[in-house]
Amino acid sequence: MRGLELPIVLAGLPGSGKSKVGRILAKMLGVEHVDTDDLIVAEAGVPIARIFDEEGEEAFRLREARAVERALSLHAVVSLGGGAVTTPRVRALLADASVVTIDVEHDELLRRVTRESHRPLLREDPEGALRRLRSEREPYYREVEKLRVPSDSGPAVEVAERIFRMVEGVFTTVPVEGEAPYDVLIGRAIPSRFVREALRPEATRALIVHAPELDGPARALAEDLRAGGLSVHLASHPRGEAAKSLEVVEGLWGLAGELKLGRADAIIAMGGGATTDMAGFVAATWLRGIDFCSLPTTLLAMVDAAVGGKTGINSSAGKNLIGSFHPARRVLCDLEYLKTLPEAEFRAGLGEVVKCGFIADEAILEIIGRADEGALIDPASPEVAELIGRAIGVKAKVVSADLKESGLREILNYGHTFAHAIERCEDYSVRHGEAVAIGCVFAARLAQARGMLTPAEVERHIAAFTKAGLATTYSGAALSDLTDAMLSDKKVRAGALRFVLLEGIGNPRTVRIDPSELALPASRIGVKR
Repeated sequence: MRGLELPIVLAGLPGSGKSKVGRILAKMLGVEHVDTDDLIVAEAGVPIARIFDEEGEEAFRLREARAVERALSLHAVVSLGGGAVTTPRVRALLADASVVTIDVEHDELLRRVTRESHRPLLREDPEGALRRLRSEREPYYREVEKLRVPSDSGPAVEVAERIFRMVEGVFTTVPVEGEAPYDVLIGRAIPSRFVREALRPEATRALIVHAPELDGPARALAEDLRAGGLSVHLASHPRGEAAKSLEVVEGLWGLAGELKLGRADAIIAMGGGATTDMAGFVAATWLRGIDFCSLPTTLLAMVDAAVGGKTGINSSAGKNLIGSFHPARRVLCDLEYLKTLPEAEFRAGLGEVVKCGFIADEAILEIIGRADEGALIDPASPEVAELIGRAIGVKAKVVSADLKESGLREILNYGHTFAHAIERCEDYSVRHGEAVAIGCVFAARLAQARGMLTPAEVERHIAAFTKAGLATTYSGAALSDLTDAMLSDKKVRAGALRFVLLEGIGNPRTVRIDPSELALPASRIGVKR
């Protein structure tokens, strides 16, 4: 699914908040709001209840179909009457429209409509009438909708914000402050002009470094940039972590020399975390640093690798031990790329998202808790868009204050000490986000043993990662091997283990841990002695 396009039509049962949400959404988008009920009243000159009483429902539906047809000709947000979808003519008109169904739980909907007296079909037995309307109309909503947004007792502005994030051509911008400020742009079908605008006006050349499976999108971007006057060259790299080698980097240095990339020119990365890490390192080291623009195409890269300025490659000494801090001029997270991401990769990316919820944004945990499991792995869902924006917001706030990991940035390593040990013991066959999920639960168990977290808070960890489809136990390597791996981690100081632990949800701090403390939490997650 591509992003929503205007006009945007809001549908739903009576009391779902279509009019209120519509007014807020229209204001956000800077467009007109049209309520089809208002159009009907303006044409008839009498209230809707009177039209029902004097003309009957069939005549009202004819008026409604004419109102819908007029509304769809406008560049606007349209709030649809609750029963409009029951008319075949209206459903035909809505076939190609951006229809969003606002879905409200029965009890909340009943609470809303019993406070109102102007709804003709709900005057008698509102509870029974609501159940009947839901049964009759639900198939029609499903037939015409492009998107379904859940609503609860919260403010209408939250529903409007979820829809706003789905509108094509409307993007969320997350600023990263500090010594090298830049923006992270989040949206759908992001135009290539945003890449060009991120580069220096005097730039004449660009090198696009891309994952091999993105040859088509990379070529399309190159063509657009060439049309704007840039000389653009493409370079594919080996798949996965094989890209993060000195051999690959040396090849790109040589290519940069052949292309005569100058200080005003740029390297553009298009791919997952391996791409952004490696291409960023090339940009950081060529001519002691040229401009870099990042287009992450995996969930993990969007919420982790591409934001924060870390670049690096692997070596015989270990992963990511060679690198530098080199922030991008802009990061563009186009959610359209997530549609082709394998489900296992998508779920692994959620591991980092959930982590952000525990260290700094409890709203992430609330969204995950109330969302349908299908919505959490649907790149087109408003829940996913909101989760990505919030996770990036957490990381942006942290790295704005501490680019080079001298203090605050360490909290982003929640769950990572144990996760890195799993990855190393499993020869990196476990996905990073999968390892982070287990690592966070281990850290929660460790914090519980120290009296820093309650059993309920530990269970909340397990529930959140399980909802995301991630394992929370591990029985692969033995504890002794995991401990050895942790002691060789680059975050060890003076031979001491250092863990980021929570002293309550949203309150992380770094703690020195004696290896003797690891046995109990390890046993609680299934680790072998």
